[in-house]
Amino acid sequence: MKPAFSVVVFTTIAGAAQGLIVTLALALLAGLPLTGGFMSLAIITAVVMLLIGLGASFGHLGRPERAWRAAMMWRTSWLSREVIVLPTFIGINVLWWLALRSGIDTPLLPLVAIVLAALLWYCTAMIYACLRFIEEWAQPLTLVNFVLIGLSSGLVLTCALGSLAGEIRLVQLAGPCALVVTLVAWATRMLALRRNAALKHKSTLQSATGIKSTTIVQKSMGMSAGSFNTREFFHGRTLSALKHVKLAFIMLGFMLPAALALWGLAGGGALAWVLAVLVQAPGLLAERWFFFAQAKHPQNLYYQVVS
Repeated sequence: MKPAFSVVVFTTIAGAAQGLIVTLALALLAGLPLTGGFMSLAIITAVVMLLIGLGASFGHLGRPERAWRAAMMWRTSWLSREVIVLPTFIGINVLWWLALRSGIDTPLLPLVAIVLAALLWYCTAMIYACLRFIEEWAQPLTLVNFVLIGLSSGLVLTCALGSLAGEIRLVQLAGPCALVVTLVAWATRMLALRRNAALKHKSTLQSATGIKSTTIVQKSMGMSAGSFNTREFFHGRTLSALKHVKLAFIMLGFMLPAALALWGLAGGGALAWVLAVLVQAPGLLAERWFFFAQAKHPQNLYYQVVS
């Protein structure tokens, strides 16, 4: 598949914002004392990230002014459900921020924020996991990785903001969680990569044509010129380029952030956590790009290559 950069940005930034909100909500519900100034800053940071992601998601629409219509199919479409949940999640966070500014301390808003964050992860992941004909996505690890990667980036961001604001107790509690979740996210992403590498697609040239020969090869792209199919379902990158992207996101998205988190826990302070955020962000963008690029649509059996 050809990755849409707008969707890559949206899913990466929104996931980190969800992880940040969930971490803050759990900390408050656990009774951790956090200053009002830090909480306001952290929630506004998450809201801004969500708005940036929402704005980026319009980038791949042919008629952005009709985007509101996406919510009309909520009974059957996971995309429609995501379109409904995302603004609701943003609105709840804004209400939470206003409540904090007004001195209102209630556990209801953090609880609702956690539920909506989980629901948003589920809707976003199911947009891809429900597509049974794209076998790289149609698996439980798609949802698992969306949640764990979002939590990992959110926890790392929380530790960076907390260490800069002097919220030492928060960093002491969230830091080990950031390390563990990043390692678990790394492990489950590797499981998904291994599963997809060994995947034997149900649709083949033989099943599509009814020709039983094992040596059948299609070299034409199926037409004399390019089309929507050849533009939107092929990323145009070589296998070597994909291998380099995979290595990059493993290193930047998981390995180095885990090492920097370990340094932060060992006394590296704010520098370690800020570096972890700066390293992890491009790594997770690469990871999400690879997630889309690795998927093979069955129509590509016919529209082989642009020659």
